[in-house]
Amino acid sequence: MFQVSAELLMLLLAAGFVAGFVDSIAGGGGLITVPVLLLAGVPPITALATNKIQGLFGAGMAAITYARAGHVNLRRQIRPAILAFFGAVLGALLASTLPTDVIRLGLPILLIGVAVFFALKPGLDDVDKQERLSPFVFSLTFVPAIGLYDGLLGPGAGAFYMLGFVSLAGYGILRATAHTKLLNFASNVGGLAGFMLVASPLWALGLAMGVAQIAGAYVGSTLASRIGSKLIKPVLVIASTALAIKLMTAWF
Repeated sequence: MFQVSAELLMLLLAAGFVAGFVDSIAGGGGLITVPVLLLAGVPPITALATNKIQGLFGAGMAAITYARAGHVNLRRQIRPAILAFFGAVLGALLASTLPTDVIRLGLPILLIGVAVFFALKPGLDDVDKQERLSPFVFSLTFVPAIGLYDGLLGPGAGAFYMLGFVSLAGYGILRATAHTKLLNFASNVGGLAGFMLVASPLWALGLAMGVAQIAGAYVGSTLASRIGSKLIKPVLVIASTALAIKLMTAWF
């Protein structure tokens, strides 16, 4: 049975708090928590499953905080969230059967592209723009596709959700950030449901880190609600770039 010392537990809780803070603003919290879980000696498939437990708490708290601030109507997102859930279940079940190396090799390039898009594209602020896809088509196609990715691999899923809301749905950055969180919550739950069929998550550790995620997500989403794109854009660019670098050093 996996055991942690008091010092290691404090490190994992600190990682959960920081991940909740970053993820609530820009996504990419798994960049922090998955490596820490692996360094703690948790087997890879168990680390991914445990990461889904703690991650859903952070996404859930961020969704509630943004909703209370008036940036998202969670009831209107129930149907897209269901699609994200089932996409993630399928992704988690396929994780052990698909050639994910191809996706992993291309993922750093995609994340750098996300960072460049948000860093250099003019006019990205909290003002909504013209939508390129209707809400129905966006929910039916883009949302379950990112949900499937979240279940299959996971890193950067929040940033990809946000990119879709900005570039396809025409949302301003703050509104886009708020709308990613319930979907990210749903795909975390779906990914966990799928992983439970092939792995045994560390429930006690995941729940403890989840409490720390709640605290970090509350602080991050509260700040983002007050400051908007001036905070979200730099955090998103830094998080996406750091995640890309981390993946390249780990996989190449």
